[in-house]
Amino acid sequence: MDKGSGTSLQGEMVVQEFIYILTIQGELTPKTLKEYASDLKHFTEWYKGKDIRSEEISFRIEDVDTSTLVNYREESEKVLQLKPSTINRRLITLKRFFKWAVSESKINLDPSKPLKFIPEDKVSPRRMTTAEEQSFILAVENGNSLRDRTILTLMFHTGLRTMEVCNLMPSDIELGKRSGELTVRADKRNSQRKIPLNMTCIALLKMYMEGLSPDSPYLFPSEKTSDRLTERALRHLIKKVMTTAGLEGLSSHDLRHRFGYAMAEHTPLHRLAEMMGHINPDTTMIYVKGLNANLSSSAEDGESEPH
Repeated sequence: MDKGSGTSLQGEMVVQEFIYILTIQGELTPKTLKEYASDLKHFTEWYKGKDIRSEEISFRIEDVDTSTLVNYREESEKVLQLKPSTINRRLITLKRFFKWAVSESKINLDPSKPLKFIPEDKVSPRRMTTAEEQSFILAVENGNSLRDRTILTLMFHTGLRTMEVCNLMPSDIELGKRSGELTVRADKRNSQRKIPLNMTCIALLKMYMEGLSPDSPYLFPSEKTSDRLTERALRHLIKKVMTTAGLEGLSSHDLRHRFGYAMAEHTPLHRLAEMMGHINPDTTMIYVKGLNANLSSSAEDGESEPH
């Protein structure tokens, strides 16, 4: 391996370019961007200090191979004793970085492609309480435009990801008198899927779509540009409503989890996986396990809950 000096800056400049591209795309939160930058800095510092000699190794991405990444993963686990979730998050960052580097012709082959994650026990996410759900609904109904009320109510009852909400088109909505359906078009991760709409969503969508411009390409266009609503703007809306509801710290993920738990009570696992866009039904099991854990806890406390 060529460890010639004068090329480390080049490697770090590639990292900076990657972070800059992610920033201007506007799809990640500031917190996630900060984590990406921190993860890549951790790897480059580890790489430059991994030689037993005193001299520092220059960081050049073309010198990183799969065995190097495997060593980084194993040392993170066995020497640094980091949590599997932390290691896997860093591996995800590296995988995205090297995939981007290949797409930009910075390197010819992606060394991270064969890299496997460390198995970790999936902990069921916290479920919103009934009081939290009521607080959220009240905050949605007060002081928000019809468009924003429709967006937030739809997320509450369908578990859509922010990206999926922003990409919705009017043609993705089918409304009958007492039934309705929403289509999430195919993306790189999932095939097309359909989600049934309850009467609350149907009533709001009918009212909202009556005032929507007939030539609008998006169901929820930006109020400023009339173009696609950005995920950053949508996250800002959700954060504002959560703060109003006294639920600081909750996000779109909590609305998605709320839907997962609510549907897991009476929906077959394979169907729920389809509705949530999970490729692997094992991912959907976190909601079933979470429900079972709550039932076990209630039984131990001598409580019973109506269903």
